[in-house]
Amino acid sequence: MVSPSRRRLLVSLAASAASVPLGGPATAAVRAAGPAASVRPFATSAAPVSTPSSVTLAPLDASHFVSVTLDAALTATVLPGTPARTEVSSGGKRVALLTHGARTVVLAGPPRTFSEDKSPFVDDFRRTLPDLSVPDSERRYWGTSPGGGSWSTLGPVDPDYSVVPGAGVIALTTDNASRHASLRDDEITDVDVRSVARFDKVPTGQACSYALSFGYQDTHNNYRARLSFLTTSTVELRVEKEVSDTVTQLAPALTLATGVSAGTDWTIRVRREGARIQAKAWRAGAAEPSAWAVDVSDSTFTKGRVGLRALANSGCTNLPVTLRVSRFQVDAARWDVPANVTHGDWVRVLSRPFDGSWTDEVERTVRGWVGSTAPDVLAHAAMFLAGAPAVTAGAGPAQGRQVLGEAGYGSLDPQGFPQEGADFHEYMDIGWTFEDGVHTGPSSKQVGHLDCSGYTRMVYGYHMGVPLAAGQDTSRLRIPRQSRHMADYLPGVRVDRTDGAGPPAAALLQAGDLVLFNADSGDDNPTATVDHVGIYLGGDAAGRRCFLSSRKTANGPTMAGLGGASLLDGTGTYARTLHTVHRV
Repeated sequence: MVSPSRRRLLVSLAASAASVPLGGPATAAVRAAGPAASVRPFATSAAPVSTPSSVTLAPLDASHFVSVTLDAALTATVLPGTPARTEVSSGGKRVALLTHGARTVVLAGPPRTFSEDKSPFVDDFRRTLPDLSVPDSERRYWGTSPGGGSWSTLGPVDPDYSVVPGAGVIALTTDNASRHASLRDDEITDVDVRSVARFDKVPTGQACSYALSFGYQDTHNNYRARLSFLTTSTVELRVEKEVSDTVTQLAPALTLATGVSAGTDWTIRVRREGARIQAKAWRAGAAEPSAWAVDVSDSTFTKGRVGLRALANSGCTNLPVTLRVSRFQVDAARWDVPANVTHGDWVRVLSRPFDGSWTDEVERTVRGWVGSTAPDVLAHAAMFLAGAPAVTAGAGPAQGRQVLGEAGYGSLDPQGFPQEGADFHEYMDIGWTFEDGVHTGPSSKQVGHLDCSGYTRMVYGYHMGVPLAAGQDTSRLRIPRQSRHMADYLPGVRVDRTDGAGPPAAALLQAGDLVLFNADSGDDNPTATVDHVGIYLGGDAAGRRCFLSSRKTANGPTMAGLGGASLLDGTGTYARTLHTVHRV
C-alpha cells in the first residue's frame, strides 16, 4: 500500500501537472566557455520564451493510485531471451523488470516527458585555428561555436575566412562577392540573436555591408538584417529577404548614423517570433535602443540557420576590406521539433546485482520503489542538461560543492574545441580516492564540466552508487574511466554488440542502458575502438530511440540533435556507429 505521507505527496502532485523546468532564459547560464558564463535575461517580456530542458510529470489521477496498490503476493516470471530477465507483476500488470547479473531495475510509474530545446550560447571566437599553410582537409575556417555547433563558410575563396583570438575574420578581397558564415543548425524557428562586428575601412567607390542572417536556407534563400556602410561614412539598416536570388526589402532603409569612422563596432539584433520580424542596430558605446527600428511580418522561411554575411558592392575600390566579428550571441531560440521523450519507465539501482532469485529482500526493495517519484537514474541524468539549476551537496565528501546542474563538456583548447578529460569529481572541484587507493586531484579548468564517460560515471557512480575505477580496471566490478574500456569491462551484463556487419539490433534495449559508439574515429567501421558513451532514454514521439550523452558539439550533456541526432535509428552518425549496449 502507499504510505500516508507518500499518498499526501502524490495528491499534492496530482493537483496540477508537475512540470519541473530545468531552466529558462532568465535563469540559464549563457553557454560560452562553460556553465559559469554570465546570465543574460531578455531585454523585454515579449522575447520568445525557450526553456532549454525540462522534465514534466503528468497529473496523477485515480488510476495511478490503483496501479500502485500491489497484490499481497507478486508474481515473478523469467522471460525468454538473453540476457535473462525476471518480470514482476501485480494483478496481471508489470510493475518491475530485473535483469539477471545487473543492478538496474525498470519500474512502471507515472509518465514523464523529457524535453530539450535550443540553448542560449555565445561565440566570442576565443580560439586560434590552423594557419593557411595546412592542407585543406585539416583546415577549419571558423571552427565550432561553443554550444552553437560548427560554422560553415561559403564563397568565393575559403582563405578569406579566418579566426584570430577574439574575432572571426572575413576578408572582402573581390568586389560584388558575398561571403556567408552560418551555423549548421537548420531547424531554428523563433530566435533572438545578435552580432557585433566592425569594418577596418570606410569603403570607396561603392558600399560594403554586413548582415545578420536568419531563416537561412542557403546563399540564395534567407532573411537578413543588413548594415550598409556607405562611402559617405553613413550607416543604413535594411531588413530584406532573398528568394532564389531575388532580393525584396521588407521595410524602407533607415539611416542610423553619419560620420562613422573605420573600426567602429556595430551590433545588429534580430528577434523573430512566428511571422513577426523585429530588428535594430546600434554602434559601440551607445545604449541599446529601447524600440525596434523595424517591425514587420513575413512567413516565407519558417525555419533555418542563423549566421553572418559580408558583401563588397561592385565598384568598391579600396579592397581588401576586412570585417572582424567579435561576438555572435543567441539569447533564445526554438527548434522546429524539440527533442521530446515520454514514457512511464523509472530506472533504479539495486545495492548488488540481481542473481535471478526472487527473495524477500528483493521483493521488499521493489515494493518500496513502486509508485515512488523520488529522482531515479533518468532524472539525475536530465539534471545536467542545459538550464538545469545548480544543486549543492549537504553532506558527504562533496559537501558544499555543486553535484547537479548544467554541465559543459570540457575546457576549451587553443582552437576553441572542448577538451576531453572532465571526470565526475572534477565537475565538483574535489579530489577523489578510489577503492584501489588511487587518488586523483581536482582540476580547476574542468570545474562544471563532464566528458561523455565522466557524465556516465557521475550519474551511475556518484549518484547511484555503482563502484568507480580510477582507470581501466578489468575486474568488471567498477565503472572504468574511459568509454573504450567500458565496452569490455563495465559491471553488469552485455545486452548486444555489433557483429561487424553493422550496428546491433538491440531488441532488448531498455531505459537506463549504456549505449557505446565508434563515433569520433572518422570512419564507419562498427568494430573499431569505442570512443563515446551515453545513457538510453527511450522512444521519442516518432518512435525513434533517443539517448543522453555529453558531447563536444553541444558543449555538454544533450538529448537533442546539434551536430548529429541523439538517435539510434535512421542514418545518422550514432545510428550507424552503435557498437555495444550494456546494462549496469
